[in-house]
Amino acid sequence: MRKGRLAKKTASSSLAVLMFLSIFLSGCTGLDSTIDPRASWEVYPTSIQEGETVTLDARESEAIEGVISDYEWDFGDGQKAETVVGFTSYTYENFGVYTITLTIKNSQGGQDDISTSITVNGAPVLSLIIPEEVKAGDSAFLDASNSYDPEGKELIYSWDLDWSEDSNLDGDQKNDIDANTPTILLPTNKSGKIKGSLEISDGNGASATETFTIEIMTRNFEVKWVSEEIVYNWNDYLEQGSQWEDSVEPGLMGRIMKYTATLELEQELGPQDNFTLSILIENDNYKKTVQTEGGNITANETAQATMERDDINPAGEDGIFSADSEEDLLNLLLGQAGSRTAQGVWTWTVFAQQADPDAFVDNLPDPDPGNNWDLEVIILVMSPELTEIAY
Repeated sequence: MRKGRLAKKTASSSLAVLMFLSIFLSGCTGLDSTIDPRASWEVYPTSIQEGETVTLDARESEAIEGVISDYEWDFGDGQKAETVVGFTSYTYENFGVYTITLTIKNSQGGQDDISTSITVNGAPVLSLIIPEEVKAGDSAFLDASNSYDPEGKELIYSWDLDWSEDSNLDGDQKNDIDANTPTILLPTNKSGKIKGSLEISDGNGASATETFTIEIMTRNFEVKWVSEEIVYNWNDYLEQGSQWEDSVEPGLMGRIMKYTATLELEQELGPQDNFTLSILIENDNYKKTVQTEGGNITANETAQATMERDDINPAGEDGIFSADSEEDLLNLLLGQAGSRTAQGVWTWTVFAQQADPDAFVDNLPDPDPGNNWDLEVIILVMSPELTEIAY
């Protein structure tokens, strides 16, 4: 009987110990164990340009137990932020590769981390040097060779050298690509302003653009008008009824001021010969004709014909003049209204009307069929001499 009660008591004691250990161990487990959340996110885009923004969306993260109480963002450039919602954005102003880290915490004290790398492409730096002033006819040197990409990429150059022209004929005057080298030697031919632009690109989506204006100045010349005589001499032999003709153009580089023409026949015994001298200036439809007159044979004077014309054009004025080029100024001075008279082709004609004496007997040869003659034409021309000056 004792033995039976002892066994029963031992069994009861063992059960009590087991229950105590179960409760104790259960309490210990509840005090030391935490449940971590699970972080997940979407980062877009992961490759951007300087000054662009990255969007960070971690709203799909799971608390596992409790709720997510804190989002801690480390943007990798020294800047951090905390939010209570799993959505934010961040703008990167400088190029580089940055690691963004998100730490989330739940209300049970658990936490989880997640990281992503962001590549920020640096914009190229454009350095353009243009001349402050260029004279018409000179070339302007445009230098962008000091431009660079901060990451060392090779630059692509796109020059639109003149916004007043549409070289690719697409209707947009400001998008032409006229050259693609770091430096340009731009020729000029007239005064005024040239506006254009340069775009440089790193080939990876980043670019920089700069517009430019080049002032093209006129040139300054000192002008002095110089007088010069142009002399033409002709001689020939003409039989009665025949004609000689020749053309000249004396006013190509100056203003015609006056001329004198003298036709002289060879001296002969007996009656003087009768020749006609004529001039035609086509541009002015100017015509004039004179006939020879016999001289005093005893005084050894020959038969002559003389014609002349004075004050054909006004005299040129000395001074300082501006023009895009020497050629333009010459054209301006020589083409002034009221100063172009007698320009163009001059045609001279000598006609032998009469060579005396005729035959003394009909049907016999004329003993004096013609005559030798000399023609001298003196033309006074005023021409401008140009000297370029610095100011």
